[in-house]
Amino acid sequence: MLRDSIKAAQVAAMKSGNKARLGAVRLILAKLKDRDIELRTASAAPDDDTVVVEVLQKMAKQRRESIALYEQGGRQELADVEKAELAVIEDFLPQQMDEAETAAAIAAIKAELGASGIKDMGKVMAELKARHGSQLDMGKASGLVKAALA
Repeated sequence: MLRDSIKAAQVAAMKSGNKARLGAVRLILAKLKDRDIELRTASAAPDDDTVVVEVLQKMAKQRRESIALYEQGGRQELADVEKAELAVIEDFLPQQMDEAETAAAIAAIKAELGASGIKDMGKVMAELKARHGSQLDMGKASGLVKAALA
């Protein structure tokens, strides 16, 4: 399970004395704990690995946005800290699909569902997320789906 590998990475970082990695792993575990608390009241709890991937994807997106803002503002030292955290987060994420693989998956789903226009975008996005949600940045995929259906 993904959560176990994150906890093992925390122990390894403590033993090796890698403070930067340890800090990032602790941030991940804290976000997972927050998400677990949110899910206590949920009627149906999703699969644990699904929850972990969602949290990691959200954290990665936040780091990318922060990096862009810090670089725009001329704060390279803060951008470097965010980049280091992003690298640790991406270590735990499943391998992401590249643009060509994403386009092929979209084309296959489009053909399978018989989607012809923008009005079918919701159906295609839902199926894409169900099949490849952990391997995609859904923000980028949305633009590709829109282009494919236009």
